[in-house]
Amino acid sequence: MLEDEILSEFRASQALLEGHFLLSSGRHSAHYLQCARVLMDPMRASRLAVAIAQKISRDIRSQIQKVVAPAMGGVIIGHEMGRALGVEAMFVERPTGTFELRRGFSLNPGDKVLMVEDVVTTGLSSREAIAAIEAAGGEVIAAASLIDRSAGAVDLGVPFFPLVALNFPTYAPDELPPELAATQAVKPGSRVSA
Repeated sequence: MLEDEILSEFRASQALLEGHFLLSSGRHSAHYLQCARVLMDPMRASRLAVAIAQKISRDIRSQIQKVVAPAMGGVIIGHEMGRALGVEAMFVERPTGTFELRRGFSLNPGDKVLMVEDVVTTGLSSREAIAAIEAAGGEVIAAASLIDRSAGAVDLGVPFFPLVALNFPTYAPDELPPELAATQAVKPGSRVSA
C-alpha cells in the first residue's frame, strides 16, 4: 500500500482527526490518528496487517514465532498481524502500571517475537512492551506499527517496520502555537499522560 492509500483508509474510517489533542506522551498535536476506528472494519484491519507484514524483511518474517502487542491500542492490529504471519498473537497489559502477560498468555524461553503497536510517537510504550516480553522469556527480533509518528526518529533497539511514517508536529505544553493554545485539548487515547 502507498502512503496516500493508507491515509485514505484513515480518512474513510474517520480515524484521522483534526483539532487540539493531548497525546499519551504528554505532547500536544493538531492531528490525531484514532487507530481503533480504522481497525473496526475487520477487512480493512486485515489489509493493513498484510501490508505491514510485507514491509518486514523476509529473513526476519521467517523467524517470527509469536506476535505480542501492548493493550489497548495494539490488541486488534496485533491479532491481525498474527493472522497475516500465521503465528499466535497475544498482548501485554498494565493491571498495576507495568506491562505484563496475563490471561494465561506465556512465551517459551527464546521465542522469537514481533512486537506490534498501533501508533509509535516517542517509543515509550513500545520499549516498555519489549521489556515485558523479554522479562517473560521472549526475544523481540523486530517491532512494527501502523503509524510511526516520530517520522523515523524513534529507536526501539530492534528493527522497526511501520506501515507509514508521518511527521505531524507535536508540541510541549509550553511551546504551543497560538491556534492550539487558544483551544482546549482533547485526550482521545487510552493511556494516562506521562
